[in-house]
Amino acid sequence: MPSSSHRPRKRFGQHFLHDPRVLEKIVDALSLKSSDFVVEIGPGEGALTRLLFEKTKNLEVIEIDRDLAAQLGRHKVHVADALEFDYSVFPRGARIVGNLPYNISTPLLFHLARYADRVRDMHFMLQLEVVERMVAAHSTPEYGRLSVALQARFKMKKLFNVSKGAFRPPPKVESAVVRLEPLPEQRKLDDDLLRRAFSARRKTLRNALPGIDFAALGIDAGLRPENLSPEDYVRLSMNSIL
Repeated sequence: MPSSSHRPRKRFGQHFLHDPRVLEKIVDALSLKSSDFVVEIGPGEGALTRLLFEKTKNLEVIEIDRDLAAQLGRHKVHVADALEFDYSVFPRGARIVGNLPYNISTPLLFHLARYADRVRDMHFMLQLEVVERMVAAHSTPEYGRLSVALQARFKMKKLFNVSKGAFRPPPKVESAVVRLEPLPEQRKLDDDLLRRAFSARRKTLRNALPGIDFAALGIDAGLRPENLSPEDYVRLSMNSIL
């Protein structure tokens, strides 16, 4: 396993989780069985990896840092960028877990959302602000494109907060652990429509998304993009696909 002498690399957004109480809480939240297939993103120094491996030997890890990856030899390691990785190579029902690099967490979540129909669940350590955006209700300041993209595909729950001191080096922000469970029915979303809507979130829908017959969909065109629920965006997406 990697030693704690590894110097965290800023370009990889490395903040290594070392608090044993937090690590145990993450593992407890997973309620792992020995038959579970687990994928850990960004194992870093392997603190969480060790605990996961005690529960199941069906464990593979994705690590971009070659120096750290070289020290994880007892596990199957994919030396790769998690942002570009094809998660369909893993068996259906995989459980994905990780302390995600905060500098790429939002695009990584969008990428992982594409595999919602293949995973059993996902548990991530993230910046608290990002978790609050993920679970935000519509018509609130935190609600946005990320909220819709994830809530249309997952049932999500913030599990607990984590203080800065649980990491080496301490990040500048507070953190939280969140659970994502795919919804039974995966619904289609028009990602381009979402992007256009929330890039003009202060405009009314008729101005943010011209050309759509909102009246026919039973949606008030005088509302703003942040006022629509994920279900509304699913309906809009279905209309744009037709």
